[in-house]
Amino acid sequence: MADQASAAGYSISKAYMQKLATNNVTTAPSPERLEAIASAIGRPLALVKRAAAIQWLRYDATELSGYDDDVRIIVAHLAGMDRPDVRRWRAMIEAAERAEAEGDD
Repeated sequence: MADQASAAGYSISKAYMQKLATNNVTTAPSPERLEAIASAIGRPLALVKRAAAIQWLRYDATELSGYDDDVRIIVAHLAGMDRPDVRRWRAMIEAAERAEAEGDD
């Protein structure tokens, strides 16, 4: 895998790849090293970055593409709520949609 990364123009040692494979890496990889890892394992950089964020920061991001900032803010707000609060907001949104649909008749 280190050879694959090297062939793609990234520098990563075989020893580091061995540590990575045996879960013996003690510090978070740099952005450059993440690029090398992605190249070495043949996976998209975004996937490797997400995995690193989960492992090193205990951060599990969700992605919303194709939506504007308002939708992203609403989803982020709902994601921080307890289940009963989310259910209440869902019921209100669905009721508003039903009322709007009934008004179109």
